[in-house]
Amino acid sequence: MQFSGFNKKSIEFLQNLKQNNTKIWFEANRSEWESHIKNLSVDFVNEMGEHLQILIPTIHFKPKVGGSLFRIYRDIRFSKDKTPMKSKIGLLFWQGRGHRMQSSSFYMHFDEQEYLIATGIRNFKPPLLHTYREYIKDEKNRTKLHNIIEGLVAKGYQLDEPKFKRMPRGFDKNQKHSYLALFSSIFTYQQFIIDETFLSEQLIHKAFKIYEEMHSLQIWLYQMTLTQIKVV
Repeated sequence: MQFSGFNKKSIEFLQNLKQNNTKIWFEANRSEWESHIKNLSVDFVNEMGEHLQILIPTIHFKPKVGGSLFRIYRDIRFSKDKTPMKSKIGLLFWQGRGHRMQSSSFYMHFDEQEYLIATGIRNFKPPLLHTYREYIKDEKNRTKLHNIIEGLVAKGYQLDEPKFKRMPRGFDKNQKHSYLALFSSIFTYQQFIIDETFLSEQLIHKAFKIYEEMHSLQIWLYQMTLTQIKVV
C-alpha cells in the first residue's frame, strides 16, 4: 500500500498515550496503535526504503518491530524514564552488516508535537567509538568529516553536541579539527512541528530530499564502520 501520510488520529493516539501511559490503557487501545501508528509506519518504511535504494542499493529496511520499527514498550531496566510506553515513534534505515544501531543510518522519529529527520549514528558503543577515534587520527578523514558537517550546518541542519570535555588519549587540541574527538555520536538532523506535510504523502518527498542532502555524511560514516575490527 502506498504511503499517504500519518493522520490526525495518529497524533490523537500519541496525545492520549502521553496522558495514559500505562500497559492497561495501551492494551485496551492496541487496535488504535495498530491502525494509526504501526500500519502507517510500515507503509512509510516500505515506500521510503524503495526511495533510498536509489541512493544506496544495499540499504536495509525491514518493516517490522526489531527492524526498521522500534518497540513501543520501553526497557525500563536501562532507562531513567520509568513510564512503560515510549512517547516517540522511531523509524530506521541502515547500511552495513553490523547491528542496526551501530550502522550508518537514516532515521526519523515523531511524537504528538514534532518530528525529527536525521542521518548518522546516534550513539557509539565502546568498540565503534574506538574505531571512530582511530579513523579520525588520519587528518584526511577528519578534514573530510569537518567539511561535510560545515556544509550541512550551512544548509540549516543541526549537529549533535559533543559528549566529552577532555581530549582522549592520542589527540592534541592543537591538531586541525581535533574537536571531532570529543563526540560520542555523529548525526545531523532537522526538527519540525507536526504540519500538513507530515499528514500527507509529501512527507516521503520531504524526508528523501533531506536524506539526499545528508548522504555525504552517511557515506563517510559507512566507510568508517568498514574499518572496524571485531575482537573475538
